Amino acid sequence: MRNTTEVTVFLLAPLSDNPQTLYFIFIIFLLIYMNTLIINSLIIFLTITDPQLYTPMYFFLGNLAFLDMSCSSVTAPRMLSDFITTNNSISFPACMMQIFFIIYFLTTELLLLGAMSYDRFAAICHPLHYIQIMSWNVCFLLSSMVWVLGFLYSLLHTLCSLRLTFCDSNIIHNFFCDLPHLFQISCTDTNINIIVINTLAGFVGHVAFLITFIPYTRIFNTIFRIRTKEGKIKAFSTCTSHLTVVFIFYASLIFIYVVPNTHSLLTLHKIMSVIYALINPLLNPLIYSVRNRELKAALGRTVQHISLEVTLNFDLTH
Repeated sequence: MRNTTEVTVFLLAPLSDNPQTLYFIFIIFLLIYMNTLIINSLIIFLTITDPQLYTPMYFFLGNLAFLDMSCSSVTAPRMLSDFITTNNSISFPACMMQIFFIIYFLTTELLLLGAMSYDRFAAICHPLHYIQIMSWNVCFLLSSMVWVLGFLYSLLHTLCSLRLTFCDSNIIHNFFCDLPHLFQISCTDTNINIIVINTLAGFVGHVAFLITFIPYTRIFNTIFRIRTKEGKIKAFSTCTSHLTVVFIFYASLIFIYVVPNTHSLLTLHKIMSVIYALINPLLNPLIYSVRNRELKAALGRTVQHISLEVTLNFDLTH
């Protein structure tokens, strides 16, 4: 048996070795992260404070905004800090925590997109019974199930990863910790972990896929039977934002976790990691807010209300 020293600290690979390039990336990523926080926080604020947005659709949209903001916050602050300090080391416990929250938020978002599909199905296919089908009790139940299942799924994967040991290499070829990269450098037999991932991820992924896309077969059938062109456009417009978010989310996840992480695809995997960890959380609220008149109207009412309050306070003080 050869002597080995167990690794307890990992080195995250920088996105570039050029200091000038890193400075440029830092500015871009900082702007992306700040806009992610601002826009998602604004959506959450509007869905909480504006009574006209007290509907199931915006309840789930508020959950999605919180997930996007949280998912980005798991990786972005650490990455931005590494750009400044050039200290790319991360301890094993911190790495496990990062993996836990990444899997937690991604799995929860995957399931939440399915719940949002069911909401669109109820709204378009059963408009007369929509209030009864999507009551607040049902909304809170679906939301609670999504968050709890995401937590349990992530916890199981994280606990299985605690059995891994690292003795030959401590370099993670990404800017954050993720399970596929840990498996590559582990000196422990990862077959058990891979079996658990393939079994659970396959089951959860297929269930999430089915509950997300099966309702759209009924939704599109209902839309095509609408006689007026205006009615079809209005019904279809309520689904396009959700479908766009779904396709972007699934595409990035499939590339990261299904496409083999070979040496020739290492750079492309880093780019896709940036997309699903940083770009997606910003794209999602932009897709919804740009296409959503009710959100724009709510923002206008909020700005008008704040302006009125400021004007009244100014008049009272003078």
